[in-house]
Amino acid sequence: MASEFVTLSLTPLLIGIFAAVACALPGNFLLLRKQALIGDAISHVALPGIVVAFLLTGAISTWPMMLGAAGAAIVAVVMIEGIRRLGRIEPGAAMGVVFTTLFAAGVLLLEQSDTSSVHLDVEHALYGNLESLIWLDGTGWDSLLDPQALAYLPVELPRMAATLVVVAAFIALFWRPLKIATFDEGFARTLGMRTEWLGLALVLMAALAAVAAFDAVGSIIVIAMFICPPAAARMMTNRLEVQVGWSVVFASVSAIVGYVLAGYGPMWVGMADAVSAAGMIATVSGVILAISALWGPCRRRAGAPSGV
Repeated sequence: MASEFVTLSLTPLLIGIFAAVACALPGNFLLLRKQALIGDAISHVALPGIVVAFLLTGAISTWPMMLGAAGAAIVAVVMIEGIRRLGRIEPGAAMGVVFTTLFAAGVLLLEQSDTSSVHLDVEHALYGNLESLIWLDGTGWDSLLDPQALAYLPVELPRMAATLVVVAAFIALFWRPLKIATFDEGFARTLGMRTEWLGLALVLMAALAAVAAFDAVGSIIVIAMFICPPAAARMMTNRLEVQVGWSVVFASVSAIVGYVLAGYGPMWVGMADAVSAAGMIATVSGVILAISALWGPCRRRAGAPSGV
């Protein structure tokens, strides 16, 4: 039983947890800044990036697609911030303009070039491939101490672990300026903070987390984890530090419970086939948000947290 768990479930479970937490951490600040849909925007703009990467390299593989999606995400972030600041419009409107425009551009590129007849692995980049990320060389817990077995870990695991470390380090390093600028941007400017660059850096961290998660868990989890765990955590407390802690707990629980229910839930009710792990993880995060909205202690005071 232990060897089967290590081989088939350990790495997908860890990848799901790392991806969920990496998205939830910046999601707390994006939620308070009314930019929570940035994950949705990035998932839409990944398509033109993937197509351009194929046109430039001619390769149908993970890294060109990931780099193309990352480049498109950076372009989208810059465009969103530029439209929001120059046009003085709501962040949601700026995101809507950018991601629909770039997604349409990606569709046009796909149709007007010869790539429409080629199997670009867009499905994995957008919808995820979590169930297949098994560790065939992991024959038991002893494999965690075996350098030869560790060399054959799915590449998505160290990638998501590194992404989580970078995102967490950014938030820890810039915690105070992020906190002040999120609650009172005008006051932050009087203190000499470059709030425009700080906001851009935050969105770029969110883009890094989203793009890194695409190939493994897909945009379904990305969008859900940017919004559901932070929003549920907001219903639990009025302090930002505690909210971030709750969001990490909710993201981790969503990944663990969702993965288990996706694999074993159908069997428990007499169904033959498992369901999508990404879809179930997102569903569990939505259920947690609904429960928090109904019974969370701060559900009636869901403004900006205190404790600045």
